[in-house]
Amino acid sequence: MLDERDRKILDLLQANAEMAVNDIADAVALSASACSRRIARLREDGYITRSMAVLDRKKVGLPTTVFVIVRTGKHEAGWLDQFHAAVSAIPEIVEVHRLTGNFDYVLKLVLPNVEHYDVIYRRLVGRVELFDMSAYISMETVKLATGVPTNYVD
Repeated sequence: MLDERDRKILDLLQANAEMAVNDIADAVALSASACSRRIARLREDGYITRSMAVLDRKKVGLPTTVFVIVRTGKHEAGWLDQFHAAVSAIPEIVEVHRLTGNFDYVLKLVLPNVEHYDVIYRRLVGRVELFDMSAYISMETVKLATGVPTNYVD
């Protein structure tokens, strides 16, 4: 069970995982040691699964975002394992979501340029049979949130 302080701690850590414990403690009106114990408990209880650095994609040479809609005619376990292995082996594929409705998956790719999509396309179709793939180039990122709301936690 989380209280309002726990939620605030989670919000602060989502905004900056490197924030000093003393600064977090001040923000939630706790001592540094009490705040440190809460953070440790949040990790132990699985609320915080990991901490990571968010990179500037332009500076690392990956400014282009392409979304790919995938349809497949296969849904048996062997194909699913093959698909999961194929997308996991391509680092430019940073997200994969299984969908309901007319399409089976949406993939998010980060690329150095639009032309590089063909390289990824060939890699993917060389590893797994797909019925249809449609690519959509992102023209602008309107919102990019790395954190999630914490007000739904009991």
